[in-house]
Amino acid sequence: MAASLQGGRGKGGRYRPLAEINVTPLVDVMLVLLIIFMVTAPLMSSAVNIDLPKVAATPISQDSEPLKVQVDAQGNVFLQDEPTQLPELVARLQAIAKDQKDRRIFVRGDKGNSYGRMLEVMSTIIQGGFTKVALMTDPSGATTQATTPSVPAAAPGQPAPPARPAPRPAGRS
Repeated sequence: MAASLQGGRGKGGRYRPLAEINVTPLVDVMLVLLIIFMVTAPLMSSAVNIDLPKVAATPISQDSEPLKVQVDAQGNVFLQDEPTQLPELVARLQAIAKDQKDRRIFVRGDKGNSYGRMLEVMSTIIQGGFTKVALMTDPSGATTQATTPSVPAAAPGQPAPPARPAPRPAGRS
């Protein structure tokens, strides 16, 4: 009975150190942090809301951080998520790239943009001396709808333009 009254003291009246770590709270905290990062990481990817066209292509391997030029549905130009005007785009790109003309530049454009607007932005960048300019697409896959070439309507009093033959499927002769 004398041993039970000592109250946890071992030999010599000293407390023994507790050498066990309770792992359950540690795992709980780590899981909560993981969930927080998984939820917030996609939200931080881009500040400009752009609906990219979908294609079935493999992503480009990336070896350095590319510059991002974005064109939203209204045709506004953004450089690294900050609005800019097209005439000052090359000067700002050169300032960021520090005259590295081989720096990669990814151009993202909303699918609602006209082809001419996207070419205007890309040609401005290329005329500025940059050589690695690429269009970005949504790699989640192309739409599966079959598209048929449209024939423009004839103006009143004009003969109808000739219809183009339908393209042949690939792989057949």
